[in-house]
Amino acid sequence: MKIIVCVKQVPDAKDVRLDPETNTLAREGVESIMNPYDQHALEEAVRLKEAHGGEVVVITMGPPQAEEMLRLALSCGADEAVLISDRAFAGADTWATSYTLQQAIKTLGDFDLILCGKQAIDGDTAQVGPGLAMRMDIPYTTCVQKIRESGAEVLVVERMMDDGYDVVEIALPALLSVVKDINEPRVPSLKGKMRAKRAVIRTLSGADIDADSDCIGLPGSPTQVVNVFPPPARGGRAIFTGTLDEQIEQLVDKLIPFIQPGGDH
Repeated sequence: MKIIVCVKQVPDAKDVRLDPETNTLAREGVESIMNPYDQHALEEAVRLKEAHGGEVVVITMGPPQAEEMLRLALSCGADEAVLISDRAFAGADTWATSYTLQQAIKTLGDFDLILCGKQAIDGDTAQVGPGLAMRMDIPYTTCVQKIRESGAEVLVVERMMDDGYDVVEIALPALLSVVKDINEPRVPSLKGKMRAKRAVIRTLSGADIDADSDCIGLPGSPTQVVNVFPPPARGGRAIFTGTLDEQIEQLVDKLIPFIQPGGDH
């Protein structure tokens, strides 16, 4: 079974800042990590490989420094890592990103399964996985919390829903986007770290994947961020202290001036 895992390098959520000039996330000087949902996708891919054999190829679209994240993926059990990197990819929205990933995967050849995290914590759109499946013309299932059965031609999975879960049978090749409930990612072993340090990361440019210049980066992005701003600070807050009864009395005292005599409040 050949499994491709799409991962993304994102700013650490503890240190997120906005660039006021570009209206995008400031990435310079901010620690980057592998998107947490993608860590679970990688772990599930490695578990499937351990159960059925095959190989795990991890890919990302990003700047050269994303190589560090790919080495982490190799240390956790991936067999090959591919960096899709080109200045022309800058500013891509989810539409252009899914196109770029499609072109890269076509370059890599046949596969059985694509795994993605449910969403990236920097954009929170959850659009790239389904968009990629649409472009690849393969079936997909989102919010997968468990793979019940895995075979050479069919998977049976649980898809998380608001009121429980659905059991879905999906034919391969297919794409799954996973949630954090699916597993607990492993800690890289010393042997894995040493192997990852020596590994050669394959790098693909826009030309290498035969990408149409009108479909990548900003030119290929029908959606663009016009303005980003933090919500205005709200004043006039009141903090109540003491026992529950005391806090209720304080709340009532605050509300009385707003209650009109004879009103319906």
